[in-house]
Amino acid sequence: MPRSHVRALSRTRWRLAPPATLGLIYLIFIALGGFVLWLPISNTGDLTLWDALFTSTSAVTVTGLIVADTGSAFTPFGQVVIALLIQLGGLGLMVFAVLVLTVLGIPIGLPYRAVLREEVNQKTLHNLTDIARVILSVSILCEVIGAAILCFVFVPEFGWTKGIGHAMFHSVSAFNNAGFALYSDSLMSWVANPIINMVIPALFILGGLGFIVLADIYQVRSWRKLTLHSKLMIVGTLGLIGFSWFAFAALEWRNPGTLGGLPDTASRIWGSWFQAVTVRTAGFNTLDFAQFHDSTALMIMSLMLVGGGSTSTAGGIKVTTLIVLVIATIAFFRRQTQMHVFGRSLGPEEVLKVLALTMVSMLLVLTGIFVTSISHDGDFLDLAFEITSAFGTVGVSRGATGELDGIGRAVIMLIMFLGRVGPLTLGFFLATRSVPRVRYPKGQIYLG
Repeated sequence: MPRSHVRALSRTRWRLAPPATLGLIYLIFIALGGFVLWLPISNTGDLTLWDALFTSTSAVTVTGLIVADTGSAFTPFGQVVIALLIQLGGLGLMVFAVLVLTVLGIPIGLPYRAVLREEVNQKTLHNLTDIARVILSVSILCEVIGAAILCFVFVPEFGWTKGIGHAMFHSVSAFNNAGFALYSDSLMSWVANPIINMVIPALFILGGLGFIVLADIYQVRSWRKLTLHSKLMIVGTLGLIGFSWFAFAALEWRNPGTLGGLPDTASRIWGSWFQAVTVRTAGFNTLDFAQFHDSTALMIMSLMLVGGGSTSTAGGIKVTTLIVLVIATIAFFRRQTQMHVFGRSLGPEEVLKVLALTMVSMLLVLTGIFVTSISHDGDFLDLAFEITSAFGTVGVSRGATGELDGIGRAVIMLIMFLGRVGPLTLGFFLATRSVPRVRYPKGQIYLG
């Protein structure tokens, strides 16, 4: 065989699909981040390599579950590393890679464009570098503004140097929906602080909407001209926020461990607001999640499964997936053959995609709960809560993560990784069509 044919065959054999390449890039950064965090310059001396890898996985997947306190277990250098990993994981590793290549004047080939397309969830290869610039510009602008406002809270309490550092860290963590905080009780000390309750949620709501939605709003600035995806995301987000805000207040108003223990009505309203918006994406908390009623915990798990929007820094099955499922269900009971929303129709392909995504997500969460429950004999609700939080890359916790053994932590790490990269991989396979060579006659089965 000619040598050129051998090289061509070798390249074909070792060429990875874009989702696999993207997953490999995430794994490499997780390993590098874990190694750097394990170095003496990054931690205070009591951090194991396994804990460092767990922290790196949580940061790159913008989850926020921790086994070591971020503020005390890591040095300022380590905290900067965590913030950088959050930024890379939240905005997309390939986005940064493409921008660096563009700045250096290096042409971006089709393989890199294909991987970038998977990460920003686009159907074509056109204008990907422009989208990457928009993502970076919007992120930096929001994080700088957020950090500047947060300085009014942290600088008076910690001084200029430390206060500015804390403001920048929490702004990056909030916009990327990571949920990492530099305090052992997250943000519970500021449960009634108006700035914390407005700026932090504003950052992770903007990050959770998705960069495409933000760019669409900026460009058209008219509800009528917005794309269908943007309209669904805005309506769905507002609807979920309104529902969860009311539900939190109704369920926890008299609970002495949560809202009932706050001194006045204003504090209770702030507390219910913050928890209502944080549980779908962010991972911060101003109340103790271990003190919530079981009914509230189950509601939180449902919200964590939904997550945020596509091309955003959030996880979950996505808000648009939930909306399409609801629309399909309503159409079924109305005996409608077509689905309509905002003057646009949805075909059966969209329904099949969301059904596949929801089914795979549920199986992943249930499998994670099952495997972890074998090695951990703790409270079942707490365990299920942690697994769901890991899949949704949310990061809120009832305290079970720190009590898990090696197997349990490995499962959490795997689910965090799949919760971040898995939907992209599944979307690739759903977008790949194959024409059947043989058509079979229709069959009939009885359902329900």
